[in-house]
Amino acid sequence: MKELFLEGIGAEIMKKIAFIGAGSMAEAIISGLVTQRVIQPANIFVTNKRNDDRFNYLAEQYGVTTTRSLQPLLQDADLVVLAVKPKDILETMQSIKGYIREEMLLLSVVAGVHTSSLEGIANKQFSIVRAMPNTSATVGKSATALAANGHTKESQLQTAITLFETVGTVAIVEENQLDAVTGLSGSGPAYIYYLVEALERSAETIGLDSQTAKQLILQTLLGAADMLQKSPKTPAVLRKEVTSPGGTTEAGLKELQAHQVQEAFIACVQEATEQSKRMGDQISKELAKYVVPQ
Repeated sequence: MKELFLEGIGAEIMKKIAFIGAGSMAEAIISGLVTQRVIQPANIFVTNKRNDDRFNYLAEQYGVTTTRSLQPLLQDADLVVLAVKPKDILETMQSIKGYIREEMLLLSVVAGVHTSSLEGIANKQFSIVRAMPNTSATVGKSATALAANGHTKESQLQTAITLFETVGTVAIVEENQLDAVTGLSGSGPAYIYYLVEALERSAETIGLDSQTAKQLILQTLLGAADMLQKSPKTPAVLRKEVTSPGGTTEAGLKELQAHQVQEAFIACVQEATEQSKRMGDQISKELAKYVVPQ
């Protein structure tokens, strides 16, 4: 098998990547890897439970290797991407634990499942990186946070960074910060879509047709995001620069303040973060008997 190098300081030689799970997030990552030529498609192996149509689609669309046999899937794999539902994690880890090797990196995009639980089910300590991307990965614009356990080498973390940079930007956090990441950027696209829904409804009330409104709203969002990314100024400063005393923007902002929109967004992110913690705690309790004492 041809050896291929992932770019990045300290990144290790990657011969083979195995995906367990073939949903939209797995496809987004596969698409990024193939499009940016990080690894040959034939060296990407994919499995799922039973969806043959999904298998055929991924093989035809990206040229990856699909299999439901664990040995060809995991043998000699340098990186294993766990992309299953939380309810399937116990069965999945129990089925693959015999294939986990010291030099292998397990990359989990399974929400709420702690690295200690994964180690516990496998009954061994090994390299794990947890990832919290968001659905914008499907268009290569994800904001992804990564958290590595104590057994992960710097070169392995760099490999994970390189992988997720194919679908957007990457931030490194501590594992105990992933709930906050989930509440902020993991769920974040939905908050933006909700805002756009409100802007579209407002456009209708003021007499703009839907196509014109959509064009204006999307470009406004893109422009504002670009300003925030490129300008050294804070959002508060940029807002004040658009807000003339007695002008239209000030009038609109007063309505947002009167309805406590900023406070509502803060409460929204806080509650989403707390829900992530609750869900993670519940999963941890269910898997508690498998956890390796640290």
